[in-house]
Amino acid sequence: MERKHSEVIVAGIGQAPVGEWWDVSLREMAAEAILAARKDAGGLKPGVMYIGNMLAVSLSRQANLGALLTDDVGLVGTEGVTVEAADASGGAALRMGYLAVLSGDVDAALVVGVEKYTDVIGPESESMIAHMLDADYEAAEGLTPLSLAGLLFHRYLQEYGAERKAFAGFPEVAHNNGATNPYAMFQKPMHPGAYQRAAEAAEILNLFDVAPYADGAAAVMLVREDCLPQGWDKPRVSIIGSSIVTDTLSIHDRHQPLVWDAARLSIERACRDAGVMPRDVDFFEYHDATSLHAALSLEAAGYAAQGQGWMLAKPEVIGLGGQIPVGTFGGLKARGHPIGATGVYQAVEATLQLRGEAGANQVADAKLGLIQCLGGMASTAAAHVLAAGSR
Repeated sequence: MERKHSEVIVAGIGQAPVGEWWDVSLREMAAEAILAARKDAGGLKPGVMYIGNMLAVSLSRQANLGALLTDDVGLVGTEGVTVEAADASGGAALRMGYLAVLSGDVDAALVVGVEKYTDVIGPESESMIAHMLDADYEAAEGLTPLSLAGLLFHRYLQEYGAERKAFAGFPEVAHNNGATNPYAMFQKPMHPGAYQRAAEAAEILNLFDVAPYADGAAAVMLVREDCLPQGWDKPRVSIIGSSIVTDTLSIHDRHQPLVWDAARLSIERACRDAGVMPRDVDFFEYHDATSLHAALSLEAAGYAAQGQGWMLAKPEVIGLGGQIPVGTFGGLKARGHPIGATGVYQAVEATLQLRGEAGANQVADAKLGLIQCLGGMASTAAAHVLAAGSR
């Protein structure tokens, strides 16, 4: 069935720097991003606020974020709810905002992603992160997302005969891009040979293979075209495709552990919704939580055949001037991975690209962007297609 499209425009964006902010609260980080997005949108007042977050209840001892954040930024009485889908929470919140505006029931929706990871440190925080896995059959056996990714990475290398050293290209590109992103956690390129010398993080994943969990907040204001404020003069960027797909929570329940169907289907459906193909986009903000995620995400998007995603890990292929630029502001690896906020950071970064406001990180002539964030081992996948100009 053909969907009748209405423009869902990204009217405003805001973000806080990603990092370890010991002396900044969750509400303060969120307010920084929210106020920036509202200012960028000409002071537009949202009818609803969707908040992507995974760990506030566990780490920050704070539930009811809708009431907390609407109150904190002077929007008391505005509808506000938290959306949780592990580290796909930001993408899930973005989809809720998109659907609300697309439906016509909401004129403007504010989508916020926020996470305060450093409210707890050490083993306790690691156990909280494991909540994104199957509690009975994975976490109870001592698995964490990182250790599970390490096991899968080992299988990937063995099953496909991938060259271990080739994966250096993923963090190399990420750190090159993060070096010119003032909001990134890591703003230095990798030194030659650093990947080979890096210490092991889990199984055979090393420290450069793993994105750091971090604190952060980002926000986007979505609005219908006829509700744009008078005098708004930003370059037009719209969300034209959106999808969320789930897979089995446990890896052992899947027919092939190294084929992430939810990641593939979410991109296929978002692109079908937008009337484009993945090969038509000018950049891909992918979920490079580990180097394994990077390779499997490229395969899921159809840029590489099964078991060959690692072959694309070259600056001339995935760098800013490459065939399919990825993680254009550093991705999760260099920008940092603020868990429930990651998907909203991707939307902010894609908007900057499509506005032509990405500065040193600009992809030339960017008109279409694809973003995707994954919950756990791609148990949940949220994908969106954004476009510059009117369609």
